Amino acid sequence: MKCRLSFIGLLLFFGQFCCGQMSAAVEKTLHEKVDSIMVDGIQQKAFPGAQVLVAHKDSVIFHETYGFHTYANKTRVSKDDIYDLASVTKITGPLPALMKLVDEQKLDLDAPFSTYWKPWKRQKNKKDLTLREILAHQAGLVPYIVFLNKVTKKEGALKRRFVRTTPYNRFDKRAYQDLFVANRFQRKIHRIIKRSEVSNDKTYRYSGLTFLIFPQLIADLSGQDYESYLQTNFYQPIGANTLGFLPSEKNFSNKIVPTERDSLFRNSLTQGWVHDENAALLGGISGNAGLFGTADDLFKMMSLYQNLGQYQGQQLLSRSVVETFISIQFPENENRRGLGFDKPLLGNDTLSISEAYPAPAASKRSFGHAGFTGTFVWADPEHELIFIFLSNRVYPTRENRNLYELNIRPKLHQLFYDALVPKIPSAN
Repeated sequence: MKCRLSFIGLLLFFGQFCCGQMSAAVEKTLHEKVDSIMVDGIQQKAFPGAQVLVAHKDSVIFHETYGFHTYANKTRVSKDDIYDLASVTKITGPLPALMKLVDEQKLDLDAPFSTYWKPWKRQKNKKDLTLREILAHQAGLVPYIVFLNKVTKKEGALKRRFVRTTPYNRFDKRAYQDLFVANRFQRKIHRIIKRSEVSNDKTYRYSGLTFLIFPQLIADLSGQDYESYLQTNFYQPIGANTLGFLPSEKNFSNKIVPTERDSLFRNSLTQGWVHDENAALLGGISGNAGLFGTADDLFKMMSLYQNLGQYQGQQLLSRSVVETFISIQFPENENRRGLGFDKPLLGNDTLSISEAYPAPAASKRSFGHAGFTGTFVWADPEHELIFIFLSNRVYPTRENRNLYELNIRPKLHQLFYDALVPKIPSAN
């Protein structure tokens, strides 16, 4: 009789989750658990402040802020703060554009990338690489190149032929409020990438290099500049008004959260300008980083993906192309990645919370991406759950890794699965 009552009790408990709603008791407990993790994160200096937004069945059911912009405790984190999204740019900047171009048959995932990017046509080690291999990080490309080394001397001074402190003829690309990059430096970046090595061992190897190329490719194939293409086809239709590049040049009333006290390049607190140096040297408009936005606007983009290209009745991308991009491409090579999107670790559901990425309960269909500055977005079509975590964990220095070491994001993520996703109880 005791087991029978327990079983019925569980059914009644999970019956509370109708249309994405939580009971007051469950909601109170969830808030307390999230608050505890976030307060501990601030006390452990994982970040000075952060915010968490969670949506279930297309409705935001949790959005709370914690802490301040810096440890000076002067500016509280606000829900409409604008963040440097870092590598979350990859899936919210160039990726939707590439998906649309595939939709329109202007790109073929399995044709050599050199078909579309002519500089690679004569590169023996790159001419046969496909866009599918590149986006799934299966191409063997170099993970990262520090282009800042190309514009600085040994003692750290800037090379005037590449970077100047005042606007000048053919120095139109603005890296920071008082740093202007030679227009031709973009071509230098493309040349260095073209000549970079490619591993003969075709195994999973994360590389963000081609995301520096994609903006130019998108402009070439669409006939429209990269940022305008994103605004016209995605951000404006879904009402994501803060998503974009170079926020310091726009008249937002929202506060922009600072990132690092940079001693390598800008020699000041970086705020309103992209933290990533490679994106900065491209004038702040890139595919690897550079996008800024609010949690609400990120929710809109992730909702577009979770609903397979549809947003509030608008089919902006075909269901089939979204399904392709969010699916694992090379599982036989122990590669968990989709096309541009990150995916759960293989066998993630069998791992402990300390080993899993993201939460162990995230379904195999789920997808997202993390950003170096302390940002993270994840969508789960199977459970209709979107999780967004925004912080500036690189303040005051990028050396701070407490966000990872304390395992804050998987712990938070799992809390919402535990609260919102019913588990079928055992009768035994």
